[in-house]
Amino acid sequence: MRTLFAAVLSVALAATGQIPDAAGTHYSPLSEITPANVTRLSRAWTYHTGEKGRQFETTPLLAGGLLYFTSQSSRVIALEPETGKAVWTFDPHIVHTVENRGVAYWPGDSQRQPRLLLATGDATLIAIDAKTGRLAIEFGDNGAVNLRAGITERFPEAAYKFSSPPAIYRNLAIVAPSTQENVSQGPSGDPRAFDVRTGKQVWRFHTVPQPGEPNNETWGPDGWKNRAGPSLWGEITVDAKSGTVFLPTGNPADSSYGADRKGKDLYANSVVALDAATGKLRWYYQLVHHDIFDYDVTGAPALIDVVKDGRKIPAVAEITKMGLLFILDRTTGGPIFGVEERPVPASGVPGEQAWPTQPFPIKPPPLARTAMRREEITKRTPAAERYCLEQFDGYEHGALYTPFGLKPTLVFPGAMGGGNWGGVSFDPKLAYIFVNTTSMGGIGRMAATPPGSPVPYRNESAYARFLDQDQYPCQQPPWGELSAVNANTGDIAWRVPLGGFEELESGPYRHGGAPNVGGSIATAGGVLFIGATNDSYFRAFDSRTGKELWSMKLEAIANASPITYVGHDGRQYVAIAAGGPAHLRNVGNSLNGADSLIAFSLSGGSVETGAVTPSVSGPAPSGPGTRSNSAATGAALPDGEGKQPVIKVCGRCHGVETFSRMRMTRAEWQVVVTDMVQRGATGAEPEMQAVMDYLGNYMARN
Repeated sequence: MRTLFAAVLSVALAATGQIPDAAGTHYSPLSEITPANVTRLSRAWTYHTGEKGRQFETTPLLAGGLLYFTSQSSRVIALEPETGKAVWTFDPHIVHTVENRGVAYWPGDSQRQPRLLLATGDATLIAIDAKTGRLAIEFGDNGAVNLRAGITERFPEAAYKFSSPPAIYRNLAIVAPSTQENVSQGPSGDPRAFDVRTGKQVWRFHTVPQPGEPNNETWGPDGWKNRAGPSLWGEITVDAKSGTVFLPTGNPADSSYGADRKGKDLYANSVVALDAATGKLRWYYQLVHHDIFDYDVTGAPALIDVVKDGRKIPAVAEITKMGLLFILDRTTGGPIFGVEERPVPASGVPGEQAWPTQPFPIKPPPLARTAMRREEITKRTPAAERYCLEQFDGYEHGALYTPFGLKPTLVFPGAMGGGNWGGVSFDPKLAYIFVNTTSMGGIGRMAATPPGSPVPYRNESAYARFLDQDQYPCQQPPWGELSAVNANTGDIAWRVPLGGFEELESGPYRHGGAPNVGGSIATAGGVLFIGATNDSYFRAFDSRTGKELWSMKLEAIANASPITYVGHDGRQYVAIAAGGPAHLRNVGNSLNGADSLIAFSLSGGSVETGAVTPSVSGPAPSGPGTRSNSAATGAALPDGEGKQPVIKVCGRCHGVETFSRMRMTRAEWQVVVTDMVQRGATGAEPEMQAVMDYLGNYMARN
């Protein structure tokens, strides 16, 4: 009975921002802050992690009177929620540092105190006493479980990491990994559940069905064998009432080439509903068939209610990188407003068989740009227009789901979306689903690889973006938008530009919107809070109308999701992490960095905290990155010492075109190199140092 009570309590507390948002709705019933008083918001406190220059995507949680979050290096920090003063820190000593979006909270039972669960970039699941910050030593091996065990033995050097927090269902911690995407064979992306008390594995679900399992044939002849992924790095949602866990699955490897996996490739690019206690499949709905676009599903599926024809329907809302919002029946997985399978372009890459149709929701319409016409080229300046027209005329381009071809190809949206891992928020009073999207094109070209490479073709320009010479998007605005969708009708209630670059505010692109990554939180007070944008602002909007009510310039971009909570003093606080542009680095004038967790309240206070705090430590096993063997040319790089190591190391997975136009500081290049290692780049220590020296010496920003 205590266990069941804990699960129900978790759902209730999630709504107040006191524990992670188990329902994925990013909604709080707090109402002290309203459209009438939100302009009085000011800084209450700022906590500095001392780790400036790394990706900072954490969402804090409040439980047991403490505010918990993870730093850029995955340290767990407990703060006084009213003052930002540190109570304790836990350092897992992560070797392979990646973005970490927070910890999960388990409320304990009759024999055990509440615990925090941390999944790390070193593929370790760690249990921490929530009150003391010390390892819960009865969990696993002295508080830690090696998540590589039983998964990576065939591929000991492969990238296998965890960036999103576990999901908690009763006494289970459910985790899912981020896996390599540029090499076809490697560790699986299977989600697993572990007993929070002991660390024992309870279940594992095969996201690539094995022989004898349903849908194994969707991978073509032998396409399932040793298939890497599909990566499953987005946040997981639990419906405690029905005992269902909803998982957003990523794309298969290789992310741009699929001739060795002919078929739909189930259960990649899907919302997958499993029995949370057993891991048995309840239903699935695939949002992209045979993904060769890097359109993985990433945002937490949001549990909402739809009232249609007088009937309340439990539903799931999922935004995609394509800017398409799918609203599915939570019990069956069926689309509530209908979906059409529409013909899409074929691939010209030898051997590739792009799936002939893709699913398009009938409602709502796309929430981001899905194609590009020549007359829509930027007119920011005459020079930018000329630059972008020259690029545009040299690219193949077409409708949504145009595959990357043998010639340079422009696609909309690019791999950054559309939507992304921030997901959506939902106001049950208004029945509005709030979605922030980016409109930014991606560029790619499938190039033949040398004999013996893992695949015969690779995307030479993977992750390159359609930007002008000053790194602003090459198409006309809006470049970022915030939309409200009526969940009961599927119609757009309002849609406004989100953000804008200050240096452009005096010109024709005033309020043009900005690319964004991160999420929003809706409140019962009628205020929607969001950072996310590459202009470094934190904003509040009127949930009913979309009117911007308040904004505050932060010391860096807040590519994170906010939290709101009530402190012991009875005040409502709103907190967000601001660390810098992360994956949107070099878009616009966005090269900044900070180490700040910032809380706002109506009365303010502006306390600065951080530096040395009480600390405990715990070990975390490490593992090397992924190895691959493709080649690359280096014509686009300046000559200089270290150029060949750059070509060798960076060209294994993609061409140097991806970053050849970037100019960043040495510290910012260090972040990029670290990210490359986590995505699969490998090299001997002298080679990696040569790469770092070359980038810092020859590709530095003035």
